[in-house]
Amino acid sequence: MRRIAVLGATGSIGGSALDVIARHPERFQVGVLSANQRVDELIALCRRFRPARAIVADPAAHDTLARGLREAGLACEALAGPAALAAAAGDGDCDTVIAGIVGAAGMASTLAAARAGKRLLLANKESVVLAGALLLREANASGAQVIPIDSEHNAIFQCLPMPSAVPGERFGGVRRLLLTASGGPFRGRSRADLAAITPDQACAHPNWVMGRKISVDSATLMNKGLEVIEAHWLFGLPSERIEVVVHPQSIVHSLVDYVDGSVLAQLGQPDMRTALACALAWPERIESGVNALDLAGIGRLDFEPPDRETFPCLDLAYQALALGGSAGAIVNAANEIAVSAFLQGRLRFLDIPALIARTLDRIAVTPADTLDSLLVADAQARAAATLWLDTQGT
Repeated sequence: MRRIAVLGATGSIGGSALDVIARHPERFQVGVLSANQRVDELIALCRRFRPARAIVADPAAHDTLARGLREAGLACEALAGPAALAAAAGDGDCDTVIAGIVGAAGMASTLAAARAGKRLLLANKESVVLAGALLLREANASGAQVIPIDSEHNAIFQCLPMPSAVPGERFGGVRRLLLTASGGPFRGRSRADLAAITPDQACAHPNWVMGRKISVDSATLMNKGLEVIEAHWLFGLPSERIEVVVHPQSIVHSLVDYVDGSVLAQLGQPDMRTALACALAWPERIESGVNALDLAGIGRLDFEPPDRETFPCLDLAYQALALGGSAGAIVNAANEIAVSAFLQGRLRFLDIPALIARTLDRIAVTPADTLDSLLVADAQARAAATLWLDTQGT
């Protein structure tokens, strides 16, 4: 029986994870659920899954959570704040942690799970982009199993020989990793077509149901850029051996190209429950609730190169990987500020990569030796990006 902490339970990853978990009560038990601010949704999940602890990231919401749990008659401890999240990820109550908190906010709890030797189901790509070297160092030291649940990285995990949960392990015979991208809602459009894009348009992904931040990242191709950086750390290959190919059907989730000419691909419905079921039960296979793939019904699978001129965020991620050190933290922080500003109507869609590039040019790249140094770079990038937003046009 695996005892699981679902961090980010009210988000899209958390919802998919809990759906798989609920299908296998004989295998899995929920020990911890967390949310950012959606207290009512968190309480409803606690009624269903009966965890020992419920955590809200925002300390101001603690009393509301505690009162709601009492009124529901639940013997569930109410906790709040980043320290509580990190403690839940690192203590002995759960052996499996689903890292589904979006953005840099999920970094501390992800590192805590790695440090504690847990099975870490990794959806928080920002933790790897921000602190990949540190995360892998902690996981290797503790013996943690790091299994990616992004569909692309989980596909690579499945296509590698003798799939291993040892992070950073180099695999012989691999020539290239090919990450597939849907192309987002604006595939085929020119820069001129994107001048007046609205947040709702950017969040209307053609294949996947995702949160608004990651949906915008998909629309700019920054999501794929972050995945390139993540793949470098998770699978130990240099950037020149990690490529992106646009595949609009989102059926082939990624491919591994071998030196003998073989190319292995993982195919499936565009549904996160497949990757989650794989990671939860690995090395076994369990029912996920995902429908069988009907290739004849799909009819065709198309592939094309990404449009790097219209979507320059992809190249910014490769640039950060080439620079090394704190560059990943700078790009990630600037992107979070830019996407937030776009969703608030303060920044045009086409200005998202411009703000990221400006920030990367202005913040010195430093060695990624410690978490503190990376947090400094993160804070500097956020401050520089915010200052530009506040002063533009003045």
